[in-house]
Amino acid sequence: MTDLGKQLLRRKPIIFQHKHHPGEELKRNLGTFQLMMFGVGATIGTGIFFVLSESIPLAGPAVIISFLLAAVAAGLAALCYAELSSSIPVSGSSYSFTYHALGEGAAILVGGCVLLEYGVAVSAVAVGWSGYFNELLDHLFGWQLPQELSASFVPGDDGAATGGIINLPAVVLVLLCMLLLIRGASESATINAVMVCIKLGVLAMFIVIGFSAFNADHFSNFFAQASGISGAAGVIFFSYIGLDAVATASEEVRNPQKAIPRAIIGALLIVTVFYVLVAVAGLAAQPVEWFSTPEAGEAGLAKIMELVTGTPIWATILAAGAVISVFSVTLVTLYGQTRILFSIARDGMVSKKFLTVSLKTGTPVFNTVVVSILVAIIAGFVPSDYLWDSVSFGTLVAFSVVAISLMVLRRRRPDLERPFRVPLYPVVPILTVLVCVYVLVSLRPITWVICVSWLAIVFVFYLFYGRKNATLSHYTSDEEISEPIHPEAEV
Repeated sequence: MTDLGKQLLRRKPIIFQHKHHPGEELKRNLGTFQLMMFGVGATIGTGIFFVLSESIPLAGPAVIISFLLAAVAAGLAALCYAELSSSIPVSGSSYSFTYHALGEGAAILVGGCVLLEYGVAVSAVAVGWSGYFNELLDHLFGWQLPQELSASFVPGDDGAATGGIINLPAVVLVLLCMLLLIRGASESATINAVMVCIKLGVLAMFIVIGFSAFNADHFSNFFAQASGISGAAGVIFFSYIGLDAVATASEEVRNPQKAIPRAIIGALLIVTVFYVLVAVAGLAAQPVEWFSTPEAGEAGLAKIMELVTGTPIWATILAAGAVISVFSVTLVTLYGQTRILFSIARDGMVSKKFLTVSLKTGTPVFNTVVVSILVAIIAGFVPSDYLWDSVSFGTLVAFSVVAISLMVLRRRRPDLERPFRVPLYPVVPILTVLVCVYVLVSLRPITWVICVSWLAIVFVFYLFYGRKNATLSHYTSDEEISEPIHPEAEV
């Protein structure tokens, strides 16, 4: 086997989870509730507030099945995440698990996928948030930001000119999240928990009002667009990125062996119930055809509230709630992006500057600033049409590889301490892979072209930089690897 082949297949020893240099460690100050709110915060909101207008035209009333299909796939993957996160509680989630189980080559590709997933997700949510922000300005003051300052100059996928220059609210949102993350993970988690509670409150209000206008005719011909069920599930799937974000925080969690499984499973249950109820309430209030109109494209839930009640008051409350609570989606997703890059830097695959932790705040400041600026640029100049599917691609790949990594580690490391074990093994991880692949093949060809091109760029970068600078390249024997840098950190 060539040197490159050996390097691509070498696996990171699990002992490395305890081997960190001074100044390259994150503080453990997150509890189970904060962690669960991370998962809910990053998951509820993105799909519900923005993509009903994308998914319902594809599947019609059967979009409810799409939501359940996405939830089942995410639930299966959540169990796999819970086992791996409890046994290997390190920053980096799917990237780190893959490095331990499948080797450096697979890890760098998964790292590329999740970097794309997180970066694009933050941008997409920020663009969506901009629509609700303008809607709120309109309700409160009868005035909106001019089109030039609230839309990208890039035409959408329909080719129509936007009349915009830059999506300024989206850029400002990302930069505000950056400032909060720099202050500290615990402070960010507390603010996130408050915003999640606000979000659940306004969605509960939407559900009650949506059901008050229940029209059973909107659910007739339930399976008329059944062929679009898997496609709609693919559009929705990106919102389950929150489950990966919970695992990404592993290194900053107190008692991660118990807290992470509880947070992942708890968050999944909460978000699934809200997703399905909001989708049913939306369909109950408006016919399928309405979701294809321009009116439904921006701030769709607020529009439904206004149409149902005949007054802008409730829509204003929902828009205000969305503006506040979607902030939490951006915050947590941006947090996950920085921690994935932190882990990759720790492994030497990108510059060590991304690994530097501030002594004052305990956060990776340089990392956070660079990531935030890049994400702000994407949010300011790329329409959301091009963003949603790319996030789903990354999420599906991450979930699949986590399930495969679990099976590999069960075989190679049966002695590994596993505080949580996946039930019905190996049925659950195998089903996880099958369901994710089923949804992956339904994504648009253009999505595949974009994502595969991105992965090719990542691999070329690895060949020229990561391969030479990988941390494992600096160790010559297993004995050397087994010597902890921090003897006191050895558990």
